[in-house]
Amino acid sequence: MSGVRSFIVLLATTWAFTICFAVWMMFGVTGIPIREQLGLNSVEFGLLTATPVLTGALFRLPLGIWTDRLGGRRLMLALLLCCAVPVWISSYATALWHFILLGLALGLVGASFSVGTPYVARFFPKEKRGFAMGFFGAGTVGAALNMFVAPWLIGAYGWQTVPKVYAVALVVTAVIFWIFSAPDPARAATSPSMLSQLAVLRDPRVWKYCQYYSIVFGGFTALSIWMPQYFKSEYGLSIAQASLLAVSFALPAGVFRAFGGWLSDRFGAHNVTWWVLWIAWICLFLLSYPKTELTIHTVNGPASFGIALPTWFFTVLLFVLGIAFACGMASTFKYIRDDFPENMGAVSGIVGMAGGLGGFLLPIMFGAILDRLGVNSSCFMLLYGIVWVSLTLNYLTEVRRAPVMGETS
Repeated sequence: MSGVRSFIVLLATTWAFTICFAVWMMFGVTGIPIREQLGLNSVEFGLLTATPVLTGALFRLPLGIWTDRLGGRRLMLALLLCCAVPVWISSYATALWHFILLGLALGLVGASFSVGTPYVARFFPKEKRGFAMGFFGAGTVGAALNMFVAPWLIGAYGWQTVPKVYAVALVVTAVIFWIFSAPDPARAATSPSMLSQLAVLRDPRVWKYCQYYSIVFGGFTALSIWMPQYFKSEYGLSIAQASLLAVSFALPAGVFRAFGGWLSDRFGAHNVTWWVLWIAWICLFLLSYPKTELTIHTVNGPASFGIALPTWFFTVLLFVLGIAFACGMASTFKYIRDDFPENMGAVSGIVGMAGGLGGFLLPIMFGAILDRLGVNSSCFMLLYGIVWVSLTLNYLTEVRRAPVMGETS
């Protein structure tokens, strides 16, 4: 197939993934008026926003395997059309359990990553597959697209309009995808069984990469759906203003993923991951600090002052954290490409599933800690602790064994 045709397929598939990701993150914005309508507490809000992430995470592995057997083109089309139905119906939901059940159904769009990645990779030679996968992965900018579109629709027509528009967008995207995509290139007549592919779980490196991805992708997903509510609660902004500022995190995390892939190819997966974790650690330390009022008793009497992150500085830190997470997503998959070239599909599915599960559990944990402590920045405190675990793991398994005094192996 010609290079032009391959690139057209890549563009069409990336657009499909972008729309899928926007739908996957829908409750991060529509959940704000739904929360007010239903009177939800923080844990219930976390459950509402995270439920679609659960299905997308759990189905990443089986859909990745089915893509090898059935073809990515047919599976992507089926996802786009089938998920449009629960998305449309969610506009008529009136109770939390309605949203949870429908969220589980529409959350399948989140597994489109495992369908599109092997599909587009087959249209490119080995030396260009990294570019193709990085370009396709940039479809996570759908999270930023959601933060632009959903607030405008909510302000103009109400939150019920958002799922209806998104359902139509899925159907239109399915038509565009089918027109501009192409049949899957020839695949092997047989593929390993799921049981044999899961045998890689015995390798401890897989679990380490699961831990890395649970923070970089899981943290990205969780914060993408949590930040609009955070800005609204912490800084008293409107939904539109809160979502606009939340884009400062979601947009770079999508756009800079390809840049992270380039850095990983040039400097190695370990070096990029190590510095990503340290940058995230610094950002999360600063973001974790809650608003504080201090009174110091001086010789001239009490002196009071406050410590708080202004909106602009908070947004800058969030922007840097988004870039770090984006590069971490790419470096984790660079690890996988380097260490498991023969089992990349299975390991990618397992690691991707771990990242998705992180994205599901973290918003619920954010809500539980917020209800317990009553401190908005507690979500960053939790992520700060998880990054500490990742740094320790990276040090014990890689840095400590690295030659630092000119030793030769």
